[in-house]
Amino acid sequence: MDKSSEGIVEETDNGCEWDMASDTCELTGNQLSSDEDTDSNEENDFKMDDFKDEEADEFPDLEWLKELYEENDSDDDLASEQGDVKQRTFSETARMFKLRRNLHQLDNFQRQKECALLKAREDLSLLRQSIESLLEQRDVLEREIEHQEAAKNSVAVIRLRAQHKTLCYKLQREEEIEAQTNNELRQQELELSEIELEVGKFSVLRKEVQEEGRVIEVHKAQNAVKRLQQEMNNSHTLQLKIQHLKKKNADIMGKTVTLRQKENEDVQANRTVGAKYLRKTVLRLQQQEAEREQKKRESMQKRIQAVKLLKSNIEATQENLRVRQSRAKANTLKKERQEKRLKETLQAEGINSTRHINQQKRDEEMKRKQEEFKERQTTRKVEIVDKLLEEQLVKSRKAQKAPLPKTKTGHKILSPGKIREKLLRYLDSVHPSGTERETKLRNLSASGSSSDSDYQEDIIQKEMQHLSLPDSLEEPEFCGLWDQNFKPPLNEKARLTPTDVKQEHAVICPKVTTTPKKVGGKQIKGPSFTSKPEVILFKDFEVGETYKKKVVLTNISYITNHCKFLGISAQLQDFIMINFQPPGPLSTGMSCEMHITFHPSINEDLEGEVDFTSAAGRFSVPVRCTIKRCDLEVDNQFIDFGSHVVGQIISRTITLTNKGALATRFSLDTTKPVPEIHQVQMPSHRSADTQQAGQTDTSTVSTTCADLTQTSASMITREVHSLEHDLTRSTVTQQSQRESQVSSPAARATPVSSSMLPQIPEGLSDASDIRIGNVREGDIGPFESVKLEIIFSPTVPGEVKLDLYIKFSDPTSFPIAILVKGEGAGLPVWVVEPNIDMKICMFDHLYQEVVTLQSSTSTALKLTFDLWPEMRKHMEIIPRTGFLQAQSSFTAHLKFVPRNTLPQDAGKYFDSATGVLEVPMTVQVAGQVQPVIYTVQAIVTSSDLKFGQSEMDFGYCSIYQSFKSSVRLTNMSLLPQEFGFVGLPEFVDVQPNDGFGTLLPQETLEIDIIFSASKAKEYRFHLSCKSGINRVFPLACRAMGVCPTLALSHSLVQFGPTAVGDQSTALLYLTYNQTVPKQSKQRPSTGALLFSFTPPQDSSISITPAAGRLLPGKRCLVLVTFNPKLEDRNIKEEALRLLRAKQTNEADIKKLLDEEAKREVEPSKGNKLSKSSKLSKVSAKTASPIYTSPTDSIDAGGQRFEEARASLLHSFTSRYNEYTIPCFVSDGDPPEEDRQAQPTWSPLNTVYLKLQCPAVQPPLVVVSSNIRNYALDFQQVAVGERVTKRFSVKNISAESLELRSSLLDIYGPFLLLNALRGIGPGEQHTLVLAFCPTLEKKYCETLEVRCQKMTLAVTLRGEGMVPAITSSHPGRLLDFDYVLEKESTSHVLKLQNSSAVAVGFKAMLYSLSPSKTQGADEGVALLLGGYTDSKIQPVVGTQNHNGLSVFSVLPVEGSIAARQSQDVVVTFHPDHPSVNYSDQLTIELVNKRKLCVLDLKGAASSHNMYLCGGDPLTVPIESLLPPLITSETQLEGQSEDMEIPVLVTLRASYSMGTIRPAVRELEVGCIRATKKGSEFNWDNMASLQQKGFDVDPSKGNVEAGTRRTIKLTWTPQSGHKPNEVVKMCVPLTLKGDETSVYSVTLLALVSTHVE
Repeated sequence: MDKSSEGIVEETDNGCEWDMASDTCELTGNQLSSDEDTDSNEENDFKMDDFKDEEADEFPDLEWLKELYEENDSDDDLASEQGDVKQRTFSETARMFKLRRNLHQLDNFQRQKECALLKAREDLSLLRQSIESLLEQRDVLEREIEHQEAAKNSVAVIRLRAQHKTLCYKLQREEEIEAQTNNELRQQELELSEIELEVGKFSVLRKEVQEEGRVIEVHKAQNAVKRLQQEMNNSHTLQLKIQHLKKKNADIMGKTVTLRQKENEDVQANRTVGAKYLRKTVLRLQQQEAEREQKKRESMQKRIQAVKLLKSNIEATQENLRVRQSRAKANTLKKERQEKRLKETLQAEGINSTRHINQQKRDEEMKRKQEEFKERQTTRKVEIVDKLLEEQLVKSRKAQKAPLPKTKTGHKILSPGKIREKLLRYLDSVHPSGTERETKLRNLSASGSSSDSDYQEDIIQKEMQHLSLPDSLEEPEFCGLWDQNFKPPLNEKARLTPTDVKQEHAVICPKVTTTPKKVGGKQIKGPSFTSKPEVILFKDFEVGETYKKKVVLTNISYITNHCKFLGISAQLQDFIMINFQPPGPLSTGMSCEMHITFHPSINEDLEGEVDFTSAAGRFSVPVRCTIKRCDLEVDNQFIDFGSHVVGQIISRTITLTNKGALATRFSLDTTKPVPEIHQVQMPSHRSADTQQAGQTDTSTVSTTCADLTQTSASMITREVHSLEHDLTRSTVTQQSQRESQVSSPAARATPVSSSMLPQIPEGLSDASDIRIGNVREGDIGPFESVKLEIIFSPTVPGEVKLDLYIKFSDPTSFPIAILVKGEGAGLPVWVVEPNIDMKICMFDHLYQEVVTLQSSTSTALKLTFDLWPEMRKHMEIIPRTGFLQAQSSFTAHLKFVPRNTLPQDAGKYFDSATGVLEVPMTVQVAGQVQPVIYTVQAIVTSSDLKFGQSEMDFGYCSIYQSFKSSVRLTNMSLLPQEFGFVGLPEFVDVQPNDGFGTLLPQETLEIDIIFSASKAKEYRFHLSCKSGINRVFPLACRAMGVCPTLALSHSLVQFGPTAVGDQSTALLYLTYNQTVPKQSKQRPSTGALLFSFTPPQDSSISITPAAGRLLPGKRCLVLVTFNPKLEDRNIKEEALRLLRAKQTNEADIKKLLDEEAKREVEPSKGNKLSKSSKLSKVSAKTASPIYTSPTDSIDAGGQRFEEARASLLHSFTSRYNEYTIPCFVSDGDPPEEDRQAQPTWSPLNTVYLKLQCPAVQPPLVVVSSNIRNYALDFQQVAVGERVTKRFSVKNISAESLELRSSLLDIYGPFLLLNALRGIGPGEQHTLVLAFCPTLEKKYCETLEVRCQKMTLAVTLRGEGMVPAITSSHPGRLLDFDYVLEKESTSHVLKLQNSSAVAVGFKAMLYSLSPSKTQGADEGVALLLGGYTDSKIQPVVGTQNHNGLSVFSVLPVEGSIAARQSQDVVVTFHPDHPSVNYSDQLTIELVNKRKLCVLDLKGAASSHNMYLCGGDPLTVPIESLLPPLITSETQLEGQSEDMEIPVLVTLRASYSMGTIRPAVRELEVGCIRATKKGSEFNWDNMASLQQKGFDVDPSKGNVEAGTRRTIKLTWTPQSGHKPNEVVKMCVPLTLKGDETSVYSVTLLALVSTHVE
């Protein structure tokens, strides 16, 4: 029954449809089985009615199976083809699957019960055997008890009775377990019987299931026959196609061979012709290159000469500058001496020398300024007149070419002579005479009135230029400002602001002009017509707009009159159109209308007239058109803040108004507008310290200004910049002197007048007391005003002045100057020490300081000390309030107690990182606006002592040893602190200084704590460290005292004096100790123990065996070896010392030789000898320093290293070292399951061995350079070759030594060729050794040279070798990836020769090898073997069309030197697109051994972006492609309009009733970056998703040199037929340098084969 059911299961698993149905039915069966289990628990029986009831149920998860039956009635695999057999219904199929599953579960349950029953029976049998054994043992014990009782052995009787009792207890337990097991066995037998009964009830159903299985098997056999027949037909068809394909390939191959032969012939001919022209081209290029090189050399020579000339000029300039500087310095010193003498003379006469000198300096400065001003005014007058004359000349020339328009009445053209006279009168009126100027300058204050006058001069000159006609303008069509009369200002004192200048331009034209005429015998006076408006004004017009106005003409004469339009001015004809209808005769008071249309096309002011005629004569109406302009002015140009106390903040506001219709941008700053180059002015103020030097500079500048017309602008600019830089430096010096004077109390008490302070040069002033408000710049619109705030906040006493300038972006608007003035008065009360430094303070300690205030007033003032709320916990001032008497001081006490909460309370005043506290404090003074400020500074530090660890664990300590552990004690304070460990237990010791000492600030000290356990127990205690301020810092300690299981025969080994290079040994015994003290908590060990000695690294101690296994009661022999040697660090230091001594000796010798040479040359005279001695001393001092190389540059084993070793051995003195070596003991053997596992080492059983090792000087040393570190290395020697080397030993002792040697291996490669003999003190002996290897391996032996006092061991090493070479690439595949066509990429292979001889190699390509396969056999075999298998590729793939190999190698052959490497460059250079480029590279050595074989692979694309992946559509050989199949190369070469086909097959796997979605991947790559970017996009995504396809991502960008993976997923939709193939074609667009479209065909199907 079981086998049949299993057969059914196997049969049903073979069919795809049955598997899918069984999976669904299995889910249904899970529901049914749960219901059946419930029914079996209630009734314990299965009924057939249950299955009948279930047939009527509809299962929602089988809907797809019902659809499958409805759609596929003819080809249903579940229906029989016989006509008499009815088709099964859906419910029958589901019922059959459910029955099969339930029967299978029932059979499995029965088998489980049977297995459980067999196991229970075996357990019962084992129990019974155990009971029988226990019964036998009990009988034996009873007999033994009777025997011992008879012998009256009470001790044995008691022991046997105890064993008997234990055995009886075990027997009772076994009998109870037997009874329990027997009951369980009966229960399982009963359950098995019930299950077998249930199985018998379903025998009918089982037969039915078997019958169904047989029907299915028959149906499958029939389907198999049909499928086999179909496959045979397909195979026959495929064979016919292959035969046809072979014939076509043969024809194509023949044509290809013919074409290739012809192409080769053409290529050979082209090469011959190209070589001829190439030689000519190369010769021509060489000639051109030689000419360029000659020109380059000539140009370089010229440059060198120019640089030399420039260098000489620079040196000359520097020399001149040095002369000038020295001269200026001498003049300054001379002037200072004269001032000093003058000062002394005045003081002797009783005159105030300071005031007299300052007054004299001011007079001289004023005089110099007047002279400079006169010179500048004269120069400017001449320049202005010359400029105007030149403009007048240009105007006259243009007037000759084109006549000027007619001038109107009231406008006069002045002659050049009159213009010159008016200008001179104007300049004389604007600039007063020298006497008047001097009077004004003396009356002016130090507010910088000269700057205002200079600014007026700039404005006047700009106005004159504005009135003149530029050279570059053409003749205008209308009259301008030059045709109007210029009237100089009547008021000399009025300032010429930009607003005033604009008003001068306004010329009021007449309303209506007429000529008197007689009418009817009456003379008409005045105009006969009046216009409304009187002036036709188009104000603020914009180009391109149209403006209209209506003008009403009224007859105001007393007669009937008429009006006739004559015309308009010529300059208005292109812009104004008149619409006027003659009204006829008009009576008195009658009027007529005229419409004027203005359409401007240029942005210029226009003026003209509209002419009419009447009975009384001609009259005209003026027309004026004005553009948008800026009309800017301020309400106040002088701001005087007055006198204010230091610290006050005062603000003033000025209003900037724009009355024009044009917006502009303004900026308010202190920078003076930059004048023209020919108007450069130097500052007029100099400090007293630089006045003398300034005179020279001023004369230079004045000379420069005078000759400005003859000097280039660039030279003037550079000199001006340099002078301004000097003035800036002098200004900074004056400000620093001013601040130093103000900082003193006397300066605070007495205000400093402006006359006593040096004047700051104009344009360079940057007073920090006067500043501009928030509005510094902005836009001002038409007819708007802006408020500008100026703030005065004096910081130091004294008068402050500042010139502000409002500049505008409008080029027609001139800057407006504003003079700001203020005076700061000093504070009457100040703190004597404004910075109170509390030094370094500790937390919770009291510190006091005194705060002293001084008053300079004549009245008493009330003082109130303010204290920040957050600092009230830490600071206190006593008293808080007091009265400061007149002209006296007041003292308050400051108490400072820093608490631990200071970092949180102080906040921003405390820096937690540095501990610096800086608190600004204030004192409020009655009647004083600004409080007195002082600062309290302190460095707050902690008083903590901090241990490096909170708890010290000594671990397990043997009672036979003392253990030392170190802890770091750090002083966290910035002050030194004393400490001491007090109250120490008797088993603890603290060092150094018994635990007492002093810690410097932030110092860390290593404290050694020594613990000596007296008993085997656990120790827990605390150590108390007390500081000098009585603070206690505890340190917790713990340890475990143990008694080790293993014991050494000697815990202390004292070696005898051992020579360096020799060795001493000691024998010890390690014994297994099973006795443990009673007070110890250790459990005694009964098994074998593992031990391991751990000597210190880089020491001269070695222990054998270092590890082992010891049984209980046994002991192990331990050999301890002491081999003293010199440390490499000491040897390197000695080598460095020897090198320095050698260099010093060489320097001394050279110095002595030089001195002797000098003595021989010079005569022996006293003075000359003294000179030579001095020279020698100077040469010794100036000698080059001795070269000192670091110890890292000395190689271990080098010549210097060995010399230093020999030096140390000769001067070696005795030394003594002690070592403590632990021996770790494990708890037992490793587990049997894993013998390689690391055993657990028990700290309880650790044993320590103490060694005392004295070392002495060796009597015998090696003195040869061949020996490196007591080793003679023969290096690599070819097998069979013999090499001989020598080394010498020297006796450095005071006694004779007899030398002996050890025996070498007689079968080894080393051989001692000479005999040894005795050597006396200081003598040497040479040993000759030979090395002859026979195999390729390394050899090593030890040769011992023995004497009476030591044994010198020399290691002999050598290696027999065979030449070897390696490659950086392991072989196999070398992929070059995608490359653009006709471009190349390379890969470098490095061949490394690791042997000591040179090795030759040869690089061969399979495509160029003469032994490669000829003909098309390989291609045909590829087609026959696997047309669609992408893994099968030919060795040589696609080649270039030009006949050259697509892969190239350089060098083709060569030789690699010993221990050197050689680079082999493999280049991939395709000339057309293809993905099938391949070749094979073989690198072969001279001995015909192949070093590596590389499969070269590459792909080429014609576009920047490419798509890879998918199913292959072609074979990898282009020449074998049939005409019907388009190769990938042809596809890539097509135009952009053609789509490139790509096939992707997706197979969804079906297994065990589940369908796993099919997943494929495509890769989109980008070779290099482009300006357009690299992106891809899938089209028609909606249709893909409808058929179950999913593309991730559907679009994106690809970075240069990378690939982007596209994941294609297909999930079969509900209702998909098993054998149905889903096909979908979707375009993929790649956009790079060009756009390419791929037509991706997606084929999806369900497969039962798991891939």
